[in-house]
Amino acid sequence: MKKILLALLVISAIPAFSQIYQSYNINLLSISQPNIGDVGTDQRRYSGCWGWYQASKNKEYGICGTSNGTYFIDVTSPTTPTVSAFLQGAQQGTYREMKTYQHYCYIVSDDGQNKRFQIVDMQYLPDSLHVVYNDSALFRRGHTIWIDNDKMYIGAMINNDSLAFSSMAVFSLANPESPVLLRKLQQDLPLITYVHDMYVRNDTVYASAAWQGLFVLKFDTLTNTFSQLGSYTNYQDHGFNHSSFLTPDGKHLIFCDEVPESLPMHFVNVQNLGNIQPVKDWRPFNQTTPHNPFIKGNFAVVSCYQDGLHIYDVSNPAAINLVGYFDTHPQGGANVGSYGNSAYRGNWGAYPYLPSGIIIANDMQNGMFVLNASSAYTTTIKNPVGLAENSLAGSDVIFYPNPASTHIAVHYNARQVAILSLKNILGEVIMEKQFTGSLNEYMDVRTLENGTYFISVTENEITKNKKLIINN
Repeated sequence: MKKILLALLVISAIPAFSQIYQSYNINLLSISQPNIGDVGTDQRRYSGCWGWYQASKNKEYGICGTSNGTYFIDVTSPTTPTVSAFLQGAQQGTYREMKTYQHYCYIVSDDGQNKRFQIVDMQYLPDSLHVVYNDSALFRRGHTIWIDNDKMYIGAMINNDSLAFSSMAVFSLANPESPVLLRKLQQDLPLITYVHDMYVRNDTVYASAAWQGLFVLKFDTLTNTFSQLGSYTNYQDHGFNHSSFLTPDGKHLIFCDEVPESLPMHFVNVQNLGNIQPVKDWRPFNQTTPHNPFIKGNFAVVSCYQDGLHIYDVSNPAAINLVGYFDTHPQGGANVGSYGNSAYRGNWGAYPYLPSGIIIANDMQNGMFVLNASSAYTTTIKNPVGLAENSLAGSDVIFYPNPASTHIAVHYNARQVAILSLKNILGEVIMEKQFTGSLNEYMDVRTLENGTYFISVTENEITKNKKLIINN
């Protein structure tokens, strides 16, 4: 067993705070940028992330996938994170994912053929990290990983010997240091040719099968075989079904389609797996590309590439509301009105489950963000369940940046027909738009003179005004 020792290094990137990160109800605590030199394609320095709570020492860690390996970062003091250990991986990688089980971390990567599967024992952190397995004998590449109880699922797995491809495989973690292959999906369901990612709860697998759609599977632990429980395929705005997450009550599933860019997020009813039904599709902005969703209680925490991290209250599926966002990627997106030549930059994933409540979020170009979203989680939605449809207007008017120089992004969820207006200080209307439902608009303000303006939404004879400062 190899032991890695690394002196503690403070990596709270104080200079990065000079950058303005637009946000609503989410506060920045720190940014860690441990991997500056090694860069993958598309300027990717960072990829997947996860978290781990060390109960024996009451410590919290952010696990940060980078293009050259995996960093284990102590975030117990979230404003001053420190590197506890680093595990070297293949260089210039752009896909690295990890999950934890007990005090072990399991790491997969999916770039080129010279990859390996890694297992590390974290119980000795922050002093050292023990490498349990760092080889390709079990498998060489995996695109994604999920752990459910003592089962480990690997999506898009490539074997070491023949480089044979498996759409998905499941391993036993009865011995956490020595996984044992139980079954490959193609042995039972060969028509499912690729599983990009999976969410698993109590051996029920919600498999994101790329262009084939979403499949719900059951892994029988007595026979070690897979069977199909349901599917959701030719839905509206169908694309590359990327990843999903189930609500705590098991009634609804959120999932994202990654390709082509700018497809909506989907919220579906899965109470009857033989007849999965759509509930709501939505986009944060017209060009947003959602990537990875997570559910924490009544909230969906969604990584949205160049538009950063968004948090939605999903307690009422018919009226999903934005309650917080943090733009980890100010270089592009709706905040500047341009996504450049690639939609696939920015926020990769998040981990919102540490006991302290902080969120770990990895931006592919900008590093690991530690965020405080307590205000988002406690936001009171203005259109609660049980009130009459015509009793009040919808949610709050959310917009950013402010002050603004080039573009502003505006969010509002209307219950009825509403009117968005932009007015100058004299009350003269500069722009007006009528809409219903969710408004996700970004407006060009480059032609406006410097000064004070007002954004207002009128719905059901109620007008909500917000002050906007233009400073070109």
